[in-house]
Amino acid sequence: MKTTFALCFGNRGFMPGELILEARREMAEAVARAGFGYIIMDEKSTRYGAVETREEGKLYHDWLAENSGKYHGVIFCQPIFVDENGAIAALRDAGVPILMQAYPDEIGKLDFKNRRDAYCGKFSVTDVFTQCKVPFTVLKPHVVHPLSQAFAQNLRDFAAVCRVVGGMKRFTVGAIGARTTAFKTVRYDEIALEKYGITVESFDLSELIFKVGNLGENDPRVEAKLRRLWEYSDASGVPGKNMKTLAKISAVIDEYIETYKLDALTLRCWNEMETILRVCPCVLLSELNDRGSWPRAKSICARRSRCGRYRWLPGSPPPFWIGTTTTATTKTKRSCSTAARWPRA
Repeated sequence: MKTTFALCFGNRGFMPGELILEARREMAEAVARAGFGYIIMDEKSTRYGAVETREEGKLYHDWLAENSGKYHGVIFCQPIFVDENGAIAALRDAGVPILMQAYPDEIGKLDFKNRRDAYCGKFSVTDVFTQCKVPFTVLKPHVVHPLSQAFAQNLRDFAAVCRVVGGMKRFTVGAIGARTTAFKTVRYDEIALEKYGITVESFDLSELIFKVGNLGENDPRVEAKLRRLWEYSDASGVPGKNMKTLAKISAVIDEYIETYKLDALTLRCWNEMETILRVCPCVLLSELNDRGSWPRAKSICARRSRCGRYRWLPGSPPPFWIGTTTTATTKTKRSCSTAARWPRA
């Protein structure tokens, strides 16, 4: 689905209104040229199709509500030093990311007819939005012309922000196994996460071990996972029995993902996996990364933030996870890692 922006323009009575009409044309052109969609309030709805007063802000607010679901973010264009009262009234309840864009002044065009002063105006608007606790996005440079290459990149970055925010409004994380006592730095509050739409489904590691033990050696799911693991990595040095165990663990994890519709998961990777099941699950985490299940070894909160950054951002670099595993046989610590080809949105 094409990312679509709602375009909003600010105004201030004694500033040159013609610059707003010009901005409406240029912003629409910039968004279309970058390959995104847009919706725009009719030019005749308010003076120059922009917002200045609270009444005009309310008109835009209601127009946004009428078009709910048709846009993923709002671009608030400031062609001049705009009035923050209309801006906050228009966008306080937008419920989507808001990009703050302001026009630069031009040398030789600082007379009353052409002066914008949007550089200073952007500080005022963002200050009021901060006071009202309305989230917004600002990108470099501080002022930028819509038809510039810099703003084209801003649009691509903002579209990514919209995808991440939209994708993570409802998010379910699976926690397989309790936090290890040694890692108190990764404690988290499930209730706090739930307030932000993040649900945690917890599973005892003993249940996973029980399910693994009950899977038959010739179960079709196990055979399929075994073939997948042989194709996925060089396991020539791994005993056949241990490979079967890895395949069973992978099948059980898939069952959790499918049953509970998990968007991401964490796995207690040590040291029960090594001492009881006699395997290290690193390759399973890597394989899950490649499939888009976004596992992490120990921390839900870090997993959630990194998942959002990569899952909905095309072209992001592959991540690298590092943990520590103590093997039962050698009592030595080893670095355990997963590097994966993360899927693109």
